[in-house]
Amino acid sequence: MTGPELKFKDQVVIVTGSSSGIGKACAIYFANQGAHVVVNYSSNAEEGQNTLNEILNKGGSAILVQADVSREDDVLALFRETISKFGRLDVLVSNAGLQKDSPFLEMSLQQWQKVIDVNLTGMFLCCRAAARQFIEQEKNATETSHSELSIGKIVMMSSVHDVIPWAGHVNYAASKGGIMMFMKSISQELAPHKIRVNSVSPGAIKTPINKEVWSDPEKYKGLMNLIPYKRIGTPQDVAKAVGWLASDESDYVNGETLYIDGGMTLYPEFADNG
Repeated sequence: MTGPELKFKDQVVIVTGSSSGIGKACAIYFANQGAHVVVNYSSNAEEGQNTLNEILNKGGSAILVQADVSREDDVLALFRETISKFGRLDVLVSNAGLQKDSPFLEMSLQQWQKVIDVNLTGMFLCCRAAARQFIEQEKNATETSHSELSIGKIVMMSSVHDVIPWAGHVNYAASKGGIMMFMKSISQELAPHKIRVNSVSPGAIKTPINKEVWSDPEKYKGLMNLIPYKRIGTPQDVAKAVGWLASDESDYVNGETLYIDGGMTLYPEFADNG
């Protein structure tokens, strides 16, 4: 894909967990904007291949790499394969995440640990690898290639549950709350290197993970009570926001969380004065 209007022409973008849902939409968005995309999956090779095929069939550039982001060796291999294929990295969308739901009193250590390992430790491993790569690239850059713009961008996938408590999902909410302070802390530390770090926090989005809710008319009606904008979000809504945060248009935005939630965090229960 070529053209002067493409925002990410020839940039290299890793999207973790891009075999389905929001990650898939992000991978396709960046490919449509001219990027070379690394599609990542953990266990479902067929879904990963489907994402890859959708990009390639539209003339995009992408490769498929298996990696469990909670495993350091897998993450290092993911980045090695990216650099081996494309020679550099410009954007990391650290999206991979999962849920293992349980009432708190019944939650097992395995359910707790798995969610923390993927949702939070996975962020640490991927963001650390990306930041190291950005700095190494800058060291090797020629003098004429330096500019005032960021040398690399990281966008983390959080959730409205980084601020909204969620009974029955304490492992998930804790992981997302952790992402907020992790993002802000590394943003503060990496800003002098001209690396920008931000996050997006989606609300109710129409993805396979919550199909039980949006496909049931009664449950969907109840969901609308939580969304002032009165519609469920789409993966594309989130992908466009991620794209903006990863673009030069947001170059002075750093350490921020962008809520993509139709107003879910506006305490809709108080819309009638409580």
